Amino acid sequence: MSNVSSSSQPKRTDLLKPENSAACLARGGASSGALPDSPAQIAEAAMSHHAKDGHRVATSQSDRPAAGLAGFIRAGLLTAMIALSITWVLDIPIMFNLGLLQEQFLLMIVALSAGAAFLGGRAAPGPLDKLLAVAAVASWSYGAWQFPHWIVDASRAPDKWIPAVIALLTLLLAVRRLCGTAIAIVALACIAYGLFGHFAPGLLQANYTEPRRLMIYLYTDANAVAGVALQVAASVVVAFLVFSRVLQTSGAGNFFDDVAMSLLGHYRGGPAKVAVASSAMFGIINGSTVANVVSSGVVTIPLMIRNGMRPAFAAAVEAVSSNAGQMTPPVMGATAFLIADFLQVPYSDVVMAAAIPAFIFYVVMYVQLDAYAARNKLVGLPRSMLPRFGAAIAAGWIFIIPIALLTGLMFFFAVAIEKAALLSAVVMVLVGAIKQRRLDWRGLLKGVTVGAGDDALAVLLVSAAAGIVVGTLNISGLGFLITLVLAAVGKAGGLVLLLLVTAFVALVLGMGMPTAAVYVLLAVLLGPTMVQLGVEPMAAHFFIFYFGLLSMLTPPVAIASFAAASLARAGLGETSIEGLKLSASTYLLPFIFVMNPALLGIGSWSEVLVAIATTLAGGALIGWSAVGAVGSRALPGWRAAVVVLVGAVTSFSSIWAHDTPVGAWIAALGALGFAYAISVPSRQAESARVPRGTASARMRSERAP
Repeated sequence: MSNVSSSSQPKRTDLLKPENSAACLARGGASSGALPDSPAQIAEAAMSHHAKDGHRVATSQSDRPAAGLAGFIRAGLLTAMIALSITWVLDIPIMFNLGLLQEQFLLMIVALSAGAAFLGGRAAPGPLDKLLAVAAVASWSYGAWQFPHWIVDASRAPDKWIPAVIALLTLLLAVRRLCGTAIAIVALACIAYGLFGHFAPGLLQANYTEPRRLMIYLYTDANAVAGVALQVAASVVVAFLVFSRVLQTSGAGNFFDDVAMSLLGHYRGGPAKVAVASSAMFGIINGSTVANVVSSGVVTIPLMIRNGMRPAFAAAVEAVSSNAGQMTPPVMGATAFLIADFLQVPYSDVVMAAAIPAFIFYVVMYVQLDAYAARNKLVGLPRSMLPRFGAAIAAGWIFIIPIALLTGLMFFFAVAIEKAALLSAVVMVLVGAIKQRRLDWRGLLKGVTVGAGDDALAVLLVSAAAGIVVGTLNISGLGFLITLVLAAVGKAGGLVLLLLVTAFVALVLGMGMPTAAVYVLLAVLLGPTMVQLGVEPMAAHFFIFYFGLLSMLTPPVAIASFAAASLARAGLGETSIEGLKLSASTYLLPFIFVMNPALLGIGSWSEVLVAIATTLAGGALIGWSAVGAVGSRALPGWRAAVVVLVGAVTSFSSIWAHDTPVGAWIAALGALGFAYAISVPSRQAESARVPRGTASARMRSERAP
């Protein structure tokens, strides 16, 4: 395949012409329609598609902004929320001696976010929604206004507990509206236990708390709603989301796609490998798996289908890759900052711990996609369709500057994470204005206010709800009870049973929620207990984080798979199953690094290397089984099941071979050889069906390496 000159550099839009689109392919090549051009159109198509099947999918946590006066007020609330957060992060109240307390700041954040939640949604807000919005803003603002006086007033007068009841009720309803019923029920159950738990028998009996005291405590105390979780979300997470929106508005997503296509697009199965790489890079600046699917998938999914992949498989590749962007250092969808804060460790420690599992995921993903492409004779895209690497870097080098600056400020200059994010965002605006000369200031302003506010809503509200959980745990003794119950589970069934219970809870509570919000809730509920039972703290929190993340791919919700299925016009169930198969080895990773923290870099070099080698070998075996091939050799039927079993044993071999690393290396190499030996000879793989009319069939003679 020949190179092209810079004058013939292809545009991203050339890859989305009707004849190249997934919709066109699904109709058998007709060019009567194409995929929507913008993420917004894709999102709308996704939502309407899922609505028919009873599923709720949104590109942002609030779905679609309300129109008219309600929409205007909602935009004002979101803008005020972001402005207040930036003001707090930059220490402006201290500079001007405004006397604003942290609890006041956090209560105002809850007021603005809860009010905006009631005014958003897929349908226009009704009279009740507007009334609740007013009640939420008024009750939480009143608490912020009165807080300095209440510090020295220990009474439980009606002017305290009545606003407290209204505020907590509106918070629960806002959480239910925006994040689903499950989280609201958990918080409500905690309140009910705090009120009536003293009637419970025996071990379940709680400390008695006078109802007015409980309401006021949850409303204003620094160990409840206005606690650490909300403080981190309102400062660190919001600052990161502002930085993310600046990059997105400036076109960083296109840059990442172009770089990935220029590097990997010409290899066999190139579009799938491009999807993995571009989603990983986009995950650096985006905290939403679904937004990652929409932004990257609009290009990669049509290319994968055109290259000969089944629509469901192509959609699953994009869903799994976009989800993995949230576990890719250094940013990890802002969750890395939360983990560091919960564990009170340097941010660099969290990034280093995340590096090895992320590396293993991408190697395994590449290996199984390459095997799928080899078995099905899928070639790379012609270079004439791809951007040149040099041209892609020349067009988008400015996006490297703020990311490098963000990393440098956090790692080498010990600048606070939230300040580093805002400073990097300002630098991005300045560099973008110099390079583009005609920057879309209106779009940029809307992105960093309403857009970032939309992105932050769910995280803020769930963090506030997590404060209810934390407050109840503290005041009622429920935390001690949970520890006793889980300790009994661990004692009766061992560590594995405890991990299985924790994983199940994480998958159920995390379905459809933003990654950072999932982590906050589960870290509050389950993290302390796991640590008290002897699990390495970093491993315990990564276990919670990973399974909260995997809930995006786990049926029946599988929100990432459903969003990708809409882009591919594929079946929702089939896409979810393909996603589970492609991410099968990732479900094992958390169990491995809990039992062997060397996989997080905790241990000697020999222990770390053995853990990497055995997990890579086991992951490769499981990945090959998922796609039914070892290289170009087919792996059908019972052989695939055997290879999965061998892969699981190999992955865990670093645990039982902890003191004999040579044995672990032999196990890893032997397992790979075993898989190759039982695979069907390559001449049978040659007979594998290649879809007629695909680009793969037409370009077979030009097969790429």
